[in-house]
Amino acid sequence: MMTSHMAREVGEIPQVSRRFLTESRGALEAAAGAMRGVDPGLIVTVARGSSDHAATYLKYAVELLAGVPVASVGPSVASVYGRPLKLQRAACLGISQSGRSPDIVEMMRAAGAGGALTVAITNFADSPMAQASAHCLPLRAGVEQSVAATKTFVTSVLAGLALVAEWQEDASLKAAVETLPGAFEAALALDWSDLAARMARAQSGFVLGRGPAFAIANECALKLKETCGLHAEAYSAAEVLHGPSAIVQANFPVLALAVDDAAQAGVIQTAERLAAQGADVFVTGAAAAGCVTLPSVAGLHPLVAPLVLAVGFYGFVEALARRRGFDPDTPPHLRKVTETV
Repeated sequence: MMTSHMAREVGEIPQVSRRFLTESRGALEAAAGAMRGVDPGLIVTVARGSSDHAATYLKYAVELLAGVPVASVGPSVASVYGRPLKLQRAACLGISQSGRSPDIVEMMRAAGAGGALTVAITNFADSPMAQASAHCLPLRAGVEQSVAATKTFVTSVLAGLALVAEWQEDASLKAAVETLPGAFEAALALDWSDLAARMARAQSGFVLGRGPAFAIANECALKLKETCGLHAEAYSAAEVLHGPSAIVQANFPVLALAVDDAAQAGVIQTAERLAAQGADVFVTGAAAAGCVTLPSVAGLHPLVAPLVLAVGFYGFVEALARRRGFDPDTPPHLRKVTETV
């Protein structure tokens, strides 16, 4: 059987992450220094699709580590409605694999005009978004042929985490970021065959998380939709109890992303409650009554642990797509670069 582009690109994640940490070091330090100079009281993010999930991840990382509020700005505010925003003493992070979508580019231009320090996180340092921004963190991930973004998503989050660690001069997070390539290698070897056996026949399901893991839950749900034709929805492990849990009945599949942080106990509690309703619940890295425990990489900094889970999930979902009869490289009705206005 031929290896899919997606499988090959997932396998490149450790190498790509090492390259980013080495070759984009200068750009990283320059952007972090500029952020220390501005000392932003607000950060806004501009992104769509998987890149927006990366932005959600960084929202939690910034708020938990720096105490600075982070808000997602709809690109249409600039591109469709032409409304300028007042962003003095703010920073704006734009995340886009291609850096070419007109609405993202226009929002980055507008943010800079509104007074924000603009930083582009993109795989293409010569892209329009990079050129419209004061700083660029080139991902250096190489060509990504699969429509489903994997290595660029992981490297985008890595770039953001490295930026936050450098900006805040946080030794613990800096050290954790440097160990990520090795952790990604370990994640590629994780065996999630128990989950694969259940999801091979599923039509819908939930993916749960809290904090940065909620961002990964969103990414997992998107990948289940686009590569496996499966209707998956992501929820906060708290929010799912405010209504959505009503549809969870016997054998409903649930993936709960638990990591060793302050939210872990709550995620486990929700997993156990849904299992008691009859759901087939799978939990990462923790034991929960009535649930199946999936292996994860142990001993990680809590702000990087969910990203490592994403790498393990990517290996799982690529194989699941083929098992369900889909080509993971070419989801129906989708293109690699989506340009919106």
